[in-house]
Amino acid sequence: MPISAPIFALKHKAKRHAKQAGLRLHQAMDEIAAQEGFQSWSHLAAGAQPNSQAAHALSQFDAGDMVLLAARPKQGKTLFGLEMAARAPLLERSGYFFTLEATEKDITVYLSAIGLPAHKVQDQLSVDTSDAICGAYIAEHIQRTGGLKVVVIDYLQLLDQNRARPNLEAQLTTLRAAVRAQGAICVVLSQVDRTFDLSDKTMPELTDIRLPNPLDLSVFDRMCFLHNGQVRMR
Repeated sequence: MPISAPIFALKHKAKRHAKQAGLRLHQAMDEIAAQEGFQSWSHLAAGAQPNSQAAHALSQFDAGDMVLLAARPKQGKTLFGLEMAARAPLLERSGYFFTLEATEKDITVYLSAIGLPAHKVQDQLSVDTSDAICGAYIAEHIQRTGGLKVVVIDYLQLLDQNRARPNLEAQLTTLRAAVRAQGAICVVLSQVDRTFDLSDKTMPELTDIRLPNPLDLSVFDRMCFLHNGQVRMR
């Protein structure tokens, strides 16, 4: 039986309900399960459809995290990142998708492809396709608008193409400071070098990130790699 939100989000909802109604957590969880059409929380956990991989990955990030999401072309990293931004309300956050690659028309197509038509998420997802996108631009937006956010940036290598802007490491340092100060979650999409396709690896690694210019990847707190429908976190 399908559920209205991933299990982690329903559990968060149950915690709020328990506090507001003066219930024990297990009682509140059973009430939420009943609202979803299940006999109990254990019944829900056993019989619910699996959460999406993007929603599950998002649930593992903490406030202030800078996350690198990397894959070769055609592995779904844009859809994965866009879905995380669109599902930000599950964590009681606002979702933002900054892209130097896709057009607004592309975004509409992408959302439909992941079962989240644009008209259903228009009030919970902001998309920015400005040519002015850079580390400082996004940092200023995070600080100016306030509130908890999930920010997804498409993508790392394009931030490094405009020579009129600071180098990539300076941009990410500025961005990281804003993310940590505001308790945001920031996911930066990244290309994986084509040499990965010539290797016998089953999943990209840190050394496979395509870096036209030097960058200290320790600026990222977490890494997420995609390949052949599999997701690996580190």
